[in-house]
Amino acid sequence: MDGAGDRELLERLYRAAVAAADPAPGIAANLPAAPRGRTIVVGAGKGSGVMAQAFEAAWLSAGNRIDGGLVVVKHGDRVDTTAVSIVEAAHPVPDEASFDAARQMLALAEGAGADDLVVALISGGGSALLSLPPEGISPEEKRAVNRQLLACGASIREMNAVRKHLSQVKGGRLAAAAHPARVVTFVVSDIPGDDVSVVASGPSVPSAATREEALAIVARYGLDLPPHVLAHLTSPAADAPRPGGAFDGDAVVTLATARRSLEAAKAAAQAEGLTAVILSDRIEGEARDVGRMHGALARETVEQGLFPRPCVILSGGETTVTVRRTGGRGGRNTEFLLGLAEALDGVPGALALAADTDGIDGSERNAGAFCDGDTAERLRARGKPLAGFMAANDAYSAFEALGTLFEPGPTGTNVNDFRAMLVR
Repeated sequence: MDGAGDRELLERLYRAAVAAADPAPGIAANLPAAPRGRTIVVGAGKGSGVMAQAFEAAWLSAGNRIDGGLVVVKHGDRVDTTAVSIVEAAHPVPDEASFDAARQMLALAEGAGADDLVVALISGGGSALLSLPPEGISPEEKRAVNRQLLACGASIREMNAVRKHLSQVKGGRLAAAAHPARVVTFVVSDIPGDDVSVVASGPSVPSAATREEALAIVARYGLDLPPHVLAHLTSPAADAPRPGGAFDGDAVVTLATARRSLEAAKAAAQAEGLTAVILSDRIEGEARDVGRMHGALARETVEQGLFPRPCVILSGGETTVTVRRTGGRGGRNTEFLLGLAEALDGVPGALALAADTDGIDGSERNAGAFCDGDTAERLRARGKPLAGFMAANDAYSAFEALGTLFEPGPTGTNVNDFRAMLVR
């Protein structure tokens, strides 16, 4: 592994990206007009707690009041608020707290009137944190579908298209329950392309996704759904509210995106005297294959001068992991790094950091890890070749063994994957 100075440099780029995704300035600059009636705050996602703090501070400082509110965050991410209740639930598979929070939030929305304002604070992770299956589908069946979606290699758009049609709150249903109140949604986007209707499966934003699309995704990945769950997806009862109508009076403000964060990291790299290149903010695909592609670019830079050195190659988006064997540990960023380590094997002068901007990669404590051209060799020297970790989907253990995990802790925001390769 390259020196501590280069690791610290990549950490600075990560922190610049995270700082650019801070929702507070955007909320303060885009406060809606105060209503004649009540103000109700709802929200869900990994960044929704910090969003609730920011909205509460700005709204109350403006002389307004909050008449009720509930925001659901990941276990361990509770923040201090005075007017908005914060509850914790499980991610990435919903637990009973997820279902309870959805019931309470739906009741809050249904109690809103025409003179009221409902403010929705939505960020990635909300699909699991705010979950309520339709009547006739049990919580355990909902969890089982979610586990299959997470393991099959489907993209976040595909997963959320299915989730929207197996929910009482997703796909705009929460906002529909609040109408005729006006709904203003603040979004921190973790979706490649920033389609706000996909973030957290769009509880407060209508979507053009159809149940026919959801059924096609179920068939494409061979999901094994109980007969009555499949029957629900084929019935009009699964249809989510369509755009238009009461939704035309609502508003959506996008506070943070992967592109803005990558631009901030690029500026920070240039300030360090480096060439900086953003490949894309919306890279998707199998994580290890995307890692191999990035490794090929680094190798080409070293051997053929693809980019002027020293340089930093940046990218974002959301890759996927097809789980081939259960029992492994890790998330898509460390899985990406396994593929990168394979492609970088023996390449001098390259060091990479891949990490989730929410601070957690998968279900472990790390956001990601570091990797360089010696990573594969150092694992071989321990009698633990890369191929074994890949076969077991056990990326976390590989980087744990090398002591190169990256653990910044929860960040309070979420614009998805951040990848930076430094090539000297």
